[in-house]
Amino acid sequence: MFFLRALALFGLTALTVQANAWWNPDWAYRKAITLDTTSAGAAVQQDLLDVPVLVRLHTGNFSHFLDLTDGGGDIRVVAGDDKTPLQHHIEKLDVVNELAFIWVKVPVVKGDRGPAPLVPADEAEVVPDGTNKIYLYFGNPQALGSTSSAGTYGPGNALVYHFDDAGGAPLDRSGNALPVLSARGLVSSPSLIGDGVRFAGNGVLNIADSPQLAVEPTRGWGMSVWLKMDAPQTDAWVFDRANDKQRLNLSIDGTTLRLTYTDGAGVTHSPPEAQLMLGAWHHLAVSLRDATMFLYVDGVEAGTVAIPAEAMTGDMTMGAAEDGTHGLQAELDELRINAEAPAAGLIRFGAVTEGRDGLGVTYLADESTDTEGGGETSDAGHSSYFGIILNQVLGNDQAIIEQSVILICALMALVAFAVMVLKQAYLMVCRKSSERFLQAYEDVGLGAGRGLDALLPDEAAYGKSPLFRVYRQGIKELQRRLDRDEGGGINERSLMAIRAAMDAVMVREGQKLNAQMVLLTIAISGGPFIGLLGTVVGVMVTFAAIAASGDVNINAIAPGMAAALLATTAGLGVAIPALFGYNYLGSKVKEISADMHVYADEFLSRINELHGV
Repeated sequence: MFFLRALALFGLTALTVQANAWWNPDWAYRKAITLDTTSAGAAVQQDLLDVPVLVRLHTGNFSHFLDLTDGGGDIRVVAGDDKTPLQHHIEKLDVVNELAFIWVKVPVVKGDRGPAPLVPADEAEVVPDGTNKIYLYFGNPQALGSTSSAGTYGPGNALVYHFDDAGGAPLDRSGNALPVLSARGLVSSPSLIGDGVRFAGNGVLNIADSPQLAVEPTRGWGMSVWLKMDAPQTDAWVFDRANDKQRLNLSIDGTTLRLTYTDGAGVTHSPPEAQLMLGAWHHLAVSLRDATMFLYVDGVEAGTVAIPAEAMTGDMTMGAAEDGTHGLQAELDELRINAEAPAAGLIRFGAVTEGRDGLGVTYLADESTDTEGGGETSDAGHSSYFGIILNQVLGNDQAIIEQSVILICALMALVAFAVMVLKQAYLMVCRKSSERFLQAYEDVGLGAGRGLDALLPDEAAYGKSPLFRVYRQGIKELQRRLDRDEGGGINERSLMAIRAAMDAVMVREGQKLNAQMVLLTIAISGGPFIGLLGTVVGVMVTFAAIAASGDVNINAIAPGMAAALLATTAGLGVAIPALFGYNYLGSKVKEISADMHVYADEFLSRINELHGV
């Protein structure tokens, strides 16, 4: 029994990896990326092999564009075991507009598996294998470029066009490097994934036949492309392939997508039609396998039809017929032809993860070698969600407004804190001095054998008391009138004059007590508005960045919005403590002011009783 347990423990140890390791210390940063194939993500049930995964970086999920070397030569992609480098290539890297589109070949994507769980930073994350998670490493100025578009795609991908070759015929990014017969009327333009191509009704792309593109009944065949049209079409051909009597045609009439296949006997087969939405990107896919033709729209099966299991060859055209008729007016991007029938899950995964929403691909916080093991998890460094927000603001050179607002709020908070501390200390001194003065004052006057002016020489002991200063002014006014009248009494007019002099002292003492309190009111009323200004500007910048990138999804919006809201949080962080402090200190000031008025009335009563006429 002991032997079996030891063997099981050894097997578990051999199959697990510590995800908190660091692939190579020469790279200063990394970003973990998880692939979600559950119903909340790509909704793929079966395991997928040799999957080209699109990594879409923008200001919403990546703030280190300026840390990349020229052309992204320091970018490396490592499997979830944090040991195995993966093949990748960069379709587009725009440091100025902060956009990057990187294709990564992931050997295995597990079906129905969610993102890697978040664990505390002080606990090792044990993962049974390295699937459904990859690491993007960067930040090595000495690194040389290491990309391979041919290595990114498996043998099942016979032809891949990114349409990223401005001003010329598209290049095949697969390992086959298949030639183009001709290309005319194609206009390169910013598209769904980097750059794409626009057909204006008079353009056509002719793709030469080759053995790699042949339809073999035993292995099947597939084609997929992204398409967006802004107006209804008139029998426009998206894809066409003909050879003798055989023809495979994908066309649009109005907004109706139609797929037809004419077999070698001249019989036409067509699955059910599908409707497309104007102004929206759609992922269209065709698959021939097991004597069945499948049509997919946005990763969902739109129809099937049984066809003869027969081979097919011939040149292919995109955007029109070979003679230029049936012209298409639409944008296309990411054409992919498969030499074998792609799995339904692979089509679904591409349709979901490559779109602008980017569902199924989750970007975790950036990590550095200083925060190794904490960047994806709980409370260490950039690991917390608040750390992600701070990184979006403080680590982003474009967030000048938010940084300025937070700096202003920090200065306001510092001033408000200093005012509250110093004011509380001053009020405590006033309160204690006044208590000592009142105790001594009880022994002065009636029946005590001492005159009202007995405490006047003790200014050093009571001088910090506002009550003493009121008393001192009253005594001075009293002595002046007694000396003038040479021992005469104090009449009503003299009492009123003494009261006026004491009131003047009380006003000045009230001003001292309330000094600098206006800074707290500024913090209370101004802090939230300054923070709101930073939030509004931050939201504007976030939406502008989204408009520039064309990437509208929660992963793109959420970090920027959270970072913008940090400015309002900073404003409230200034106002709330200042509000509590202002109310507390204000109540203490009112108490001392009330004590001064009560004491002034009592002191005048004693003067009237002792010296009144």
